[in-house]
Amino acid sequence: MNQNTVKISLDLVHIDVARNATDDFNLFHDKKQWQQITGNPFGGPIVLGFQLECFIEDYIKQYRQQNDELNTLEQHQLKFSNYSFNFVGVARPKDNLTAIIKKSRIYSEDKTVLSNRVVIKNEQGIVLMGFKSNSNVPLFANEQGLFPTFNTKEVFDRTTVDESDYFYKRKYTTNSNAKNFLTGSSVEQSNYFDEVNDKILFPETYCTSLISCALLERGKANGLDFKRNPMVYTSHKISVHSENVAKLRSDQQLHILVGPPINKVTSGKEQGSVLLTHYCIGLNQDKSVLFQGEIELAPLSYILHK
Repeated sequence: MNQNTVKISLDLVHIDVARNATDDFNLFHDKKQWQQITGNPFGGPIVLGFQLECFIEDYIKQYRQQNDELNTLEQHQLKFSNYSFNFVGVARPKDNLTAIIKKSRIYSEDKTVLSNRVVIKNEQGIVLMGFKSNSNVPLFANEQGLFPTFNTKEVFDRTTVDESDYFYKRKYTTNSNAKNFLTGSSVEQSNYFDEVNDKILFPETYCTSLISCALLERGKANGLDFKRNPMVYTSHKISVHSENVAKLRSDQQLHILVGPPINKVTSGKEQGSVLLTHYCIGLNQDKSVLFQGEIELAPLSYILHK
């Protein structure tokens, strides 16, 4: 077979559990306040993008095990997990979702990559599309000097770092939040946490999901009107340092930096439409890198225009 197909079912309670576990207060996911968003076309709360990516993370993990690809990861030292997804539509509670995972491909030029194309659809069409891959170098946001250096003890939560305009958000790991995020993403939590047998494995996408909280906090600090001028994700491009994430334990301090928005003006028929890209990085308490990436957003008005 060239692809695997699996069904996903997420209810409203899954959304609540996932957003509570990650402190995501985006009104698009709120079962009561979604109606307060001006021009909201979605007709109700929608699933978190990181929920879908968590399901993909777990499914690809099982796929690697079942297809004897773990040796490939070790042989080529593919220590980085990369998530590159475009959000084409939205998923709603009780949608009949189908994830299509294409057969693994490995290729090597200046870097070695083991990759799977992924598409998630509902009855209306494509919700998400892109790839999940493993590589021997991070594929995204790896430009030299991209992120500022700083002393975590001298920076206050929800402030900017020096002159860089990078917004700093401090978080703490808890097993319970990670378990709830897994459950909210329709993933079996015992595959990651079993304290009786000393099994503790924080999902990569739990760490990256905290980007949403940091972005929302940044928007709030800068006066963004979440009701009249909300932003929506258009793409995620994130590289995770898998070995560093595997060392995480409960009650560890995390440091998340979200850069200032970079304007991107599209060309062609949509010339003049503005997309905003934020570079972001997540660090463990010892300042080892957990993830790095670029998050692209657009105003809801842009999406409605499209």
